[in-house]
Amino acid sequence: MAGYKETPRQKMIAMMYLVLTALLALNVSKEILDAFLVVNESMISSNETFQKKINDTHEQFNLQYALNPKKVEPFWEKAREAQRLSRELIDYIENVKFQIVQYSQRRDSVETLEKYYHLKKVPDPYNPNKTIEKWVLNLETVPSKDNFERPTNYFINQGKAKILNEKIKKYRKNILNLVEEKYKDDVKIALETEGIYYDKGGQRQSWEMHNFHMTILAAEITILNKLISEVQTAEFDVVSLLYDQIDISDFKYDQISAKVIPKTNYILKGEKYEAEVLIAACDTKQDPEVYVLRGANEITSGNLSRAQKIEGKEGIVKLEWTANVEGPQKYAGIIKVLTPAGEEVEYPFSHEYIVAPPSLTVAATKMNLFYIGVDNPVSISVPGIAKENIRPSISAGSISSDPNSRGNWIVRVPTGTRKAVISASADYQGQMMNMGSAEFRVKKVPDPVAEIAGLVQGSIEKNTLLAASAIIPEMKDFEFDLYFRVVSFKMITIIGGDLVQKNARGNRFTEDMNSIIKNARRKQKFFFQNIQATGPDGTTRSLNPINLEIK
Repeated sequence: MAGYKETPRQKMIAMMYLVLTALLALNVSKEILDAFLVVNESMISSNETFQKKINDTHEQFNLQYALNPKKVEPFWEKAREAQRLSRELIDYIENVKFQIVQYSQRRDSVETLEKYYHLKKVPDPYNPNKTIEKWVLNLETVPSKDNFERPTNYFINQGKAKILNEKIKKYRKNILNLVEEKYKDDVKIALETEGIYYDKGGQRQSWEMHNFHMTILAAEITILNKLISEVQTAEFDVVSLLYDQIDISDFKYDQISAKVIPKTNYILKGEKYEAEVLIAACDTKQDPEVYVLRGANEITSGNLSRAQKIEGKEGIVKLEWTANVEGPQKYAGIIKVLTPAGEEVEYPFSHEYIVAPPSLTVAATKMNLFYIGVDNPVSISVPGIAKENIRPSISAGSISSDPNSRGNWIVRVPTGTRKAVISASADYQGQMMNMGSAEFRVKKVPDPVAEIAGLVQGSIEKNTLLAASAIIPEMKDFEFDLYFRVVSFKMITIIGGDLVQKNARGNRFTEDMNSIIKNARRKQKFFFQNIQATGPDGTTRSLNPINLEIK
């Protein structure tokens, strides 16, 4: 597309591909072609590294969606579709690599996996913060890597290259449809199969003949890995463009407001009052400045000259002064930040605190943190004040009376929260007074362990596997009574030398799966992968694979 500038990674891949083409044009020895395996390994490593970059982009998109769903959702949905389209084509290309190695080596599927593949931890494309185990081809161990007859028969005579061509064209069309017409020139889709190609004699030829006719296996595997890198680049460019379409003149979060986070709202006379003032979801690259006036309810043009100027660092301004006067205290201020458009904007804030002896005790009854999506029991008390006179509040989520334990409370925190501050006021001598606050870490409920008949791997009786007939997510060593629900998974096995894959919705085996298991033979292996489960927090988790062998 016009106006596109290649990244250093794309230039490197193009250079390696030119080297491959040049080597193939020469009738070089096997030893020299073996050395080209280094190029293939470099491309695999580059693809894995680039997947992490794609994951980071999706993670940023997910964050913006969590903060402002209404504004971000149209772009976020398209980004998810770009991810789905890309994974679909990459999974197909990976399967083609497996099939061509199996066909070239005249091995069945099990032997192909065991002899030429190894398990490796790679970035999980659906979860930016996790890795998964994946079967990865070790091309160096394939004896027929210099063979071109069977690869040519597979791709050209059997028409596999034509099928691949059609899938690439469909992918190009679908992923470009996610981009508005006026932005399409900003996206580079390198998966071009309709260009002009020539053979060694200068005759025109098709994309299929140019790439896969009389091409050795090592080269074809490298070409397929190059296609994967181009799919990744397409996904990254489209998702990045969609992310940039969130109005750049606005902050990329739901609501911006000044926040005051004091270390405590109760301090002893003579001690220092300390607090942090920041913009919620602020840009840490900015060094904001704050004007603070103690004893005021707000900053106005009339009292601004009396306010103290305090410089900030990394998006945060720290307040600190000695509390010498007992009783209720207050202060007000403004914080100045630059918008993405370069304009200076002022946000007011104010806060109150008490210099007095009372202290607030907040303790989680089961742990020292809150979990998202579950009921967290909490005990709140203030020395000398009855529990029924305490009125707690929470900075994120909700807090309500525990119906099963009088005087105690239940806290629920929403997805996207990293910390929660519980504050409380109390009826003290006929007046509602602020009793202080306590901060809690917030974490997601840990992933469950996917099991079949209590197993994650190992041998299993056929009848036991049939009787189980489902994947059960188990919470290991977790205090709360909660449940995850498996929403989909994939079963993979080998039948008659062919790799058979079956997909299921929910956690139960389908009729096809049960039929395959009934006819399974001794030592037949079953791989249950891409296990997706939803939990009480509403998020979808990728669970561990299950690898079983029939006794």
